Amino acid sequence: MASTWKRTVLVALLITLSCLHSVALPWDSVFNGSPGEDLGCEGYEADICGVCGGDGLSCDVISGVWSRSTLSVGYHKILEIPFGAQDIKIQETTKSRNYLALLTPDGKSVINGNWAIDRPGIFSAAGTQLTYRRPNEIRSKAGESITALGPTTQELHVYVIYQQPDPSVSYHYILPRESSPSPQPAFPTHKLPLGGTMGLHTVEGEGFSLLDPNGNGNSVGGVHPNQVFSDLLPAPTTNGPGTQLHPDQLSPYSWRRTGSTLCSATCGTGRQRGIYNCVELETNVLVPEDLCEHAQSPVIQEEDCNTQPCPAFWDVGEWSECSKPCGPGVQHRQILCRQPQGNGSVITVTPRQCRHLEQPETSASCQLKICSEWQIRSDWTPCSVPCGVGQRTRDVKCLDNLGDVVTDEECNMKLRPEDVRNCDMGPCARSWFFTRWSDRCSAECGGGQRSRSVVCLMNHISSLPLDGCEDERPEDVMPCDLGPCQHKPEWYTGPWGQCSTECGAGMQGRSVVCLLQTNGSFEVTAPSDCTHLPRPPDTQPCQIKRCGVKWYVTEWSACSRSCEGGYQVREVRCLTDDLTESNACDPYLMPEDREECNTHPCTPEIDENCQDMYYNCNMVVQASLCVYSYYRTACCASCMRVSWRKAGLIRR
Repeated sequence: MASTWKRTVLVALLITLSCLHSVALPWDSVFNGSPGEDLGCEGYEADICGVCGGDGLSCDVISGVWSRSTLSVGYHKILEIPFGAQDIKIQETTKSRNYLALLTPDGKSVINGNWAIDRPGIFSAAGTQLTYRRPNEIRSKAGESITALGPTTQELHVYVIYQQPDPSVSYHYILPRESSPSPQPAFPTHKLPLGGTMGLHTVEGEGFSLLDPNGNGNSVGGVHPNQVFSDLLPAPTTNGPGTQLHPDQLSPYSWRRTGSTLCSATCGTGRQRGIYNCVELETNVLVPEDLCEHAQSPVIQEEDCNTQPCPAFWDVGEWSECSKPCGPGVQHRQILCRQPQGNGSVITVTPRQCRHLEQPETSASCQLKICSEWQIRSDWTPCSVPCGVGQRTRDVKCLDNLGDVVTDEECNMKLRPEDVRNCDMGPCARSWFFTRWSDRCSAECGGGQRSRSVVCLMNHISSLPLDGCEDERPEDVMPCDLGPCQHKPEWYTGPWGQCSTECGAGMQGRSVVCLLQTNGSFEVTAPSDCTHLPRPPDTQPCQIKRCGVKWYVTEWSACSRSCEGGYQVREVRCLTDDLTESNACDPYLMPEDREECNTHPCTPEIDENCQDMYYNCNMVVQASLCVYSYYRTACCASCMRVSWRKAGLIRR
């Protein structure tokens, strides 16, 4: 009865002082042991803040998702984790080629700083251990993550190293409130009344006193923190300095084992310690430890726990580099069957002991990038000029392994086939060019002329031998006679005839005769009869209109082959009145520029004395040395066949 009364008075005193001075009591310390000792919730559920029986109001949960569409390549800060944060979880929402990075406020690298990508593992910083994971399974869709239990002792900054569009990162951490409600006791609230969280501490003489919340020894409500409230309790006996409770009065309370600490290992034999609390023997309810004799507190010893062997597991190594720098390749990794031991070590065991687990893949396909290669897509074009030095071209493209055309930079530029090559079409020659003869005669009767235009131009045909303009100039006029004219007595001129050309420079004529007039009639006489008179001109240049453009041709060239069908060519050009080239001529009236010739069969003469003197005359032919007399003699047969082939006497 006395023990019940004392407990009631003690609790009432605690509640009274707590209400008068608005001071919180640390019930976890009062009823569950010293602060920081993990005693478990003893069947009471912990809230999101980790407080046994709490209401979740002692902390703030910060979470969200950061995302962007595009950024510049490099580091971008996305989050500042404040001092004291707990249960930190930073996670890429989707797998990407971006990286997470963690730096201190002054820029010191914790994870993936200074453009150096760390291997996944555990990093110590800001007073906690941070676990950095980067899934290396090719088939995995999970992104990178950084987790830590906390609390942190300094601020941390989270960055994204941007390399791929649409980065997205989720974050979560818990931040305790500075004025958060105190955790609730781990025993039923109806057993003892709840008050503030003021600390209950043992003092000299093994009594107990109340301290202010700051633990600085200041008095609370005029009561010194080391003062014993013996006037509110039944008078105890004293044995020396301070105030002590009589052993008979503490007999209702005793130390009792109420649980165990967490085992240091989940298997393979770990260690744990028993948890002892002061309880009321009558009700088996937890009471403050000060009500039990500290001298009688049990000696806490470690004991074995979880002695069952640990199951073996597959220890998976890192993937090797891809076997090919581009295109489909293979990468490998090592897997070992490992088993944890009770002393914290891990040993390698036979693969049979891991047969209860699915064996991870040791090889996988990989492709760093798509391979591309050069492809020649056309033959060489004809030479860009008909004579002289020009160029031939062909189409060279870079294709990926799907056959699509990509930029040249995707292929190895050092292996690019040439697509331009010089060509020599031989020296250019000059030839006479002329038009057709005019259809009209310069005189309507008697002798006249027809004309044509003749010019000397550069000839672009060099496949066949051509003469230059040094040769005799072709005639540009020719005689024509439309019949005799009637005689007249003196020099009489007829009307000018038609112009010899419909356009451009031509000639026109008229009749000039000597007529003898007798009795009103005229009789033609010999021109010598009119020599005493100046003879009028009978021709003059004329031009009806400018031609504009007209087709001009050269003489036919020599036949390309002496037998079995060759061809001869001439050049055809469209020229204006000032002899400049034009494209305005009627293409349907264009004269032929090529025709067959020498279609009779070839009959090469064989010289029995013409033989090869060496076995490697084919090299002489390939090196084009047959132009020298020595090699033509030493390799007569081979060089002769080349000349026959060029002359068209034999086919390839």
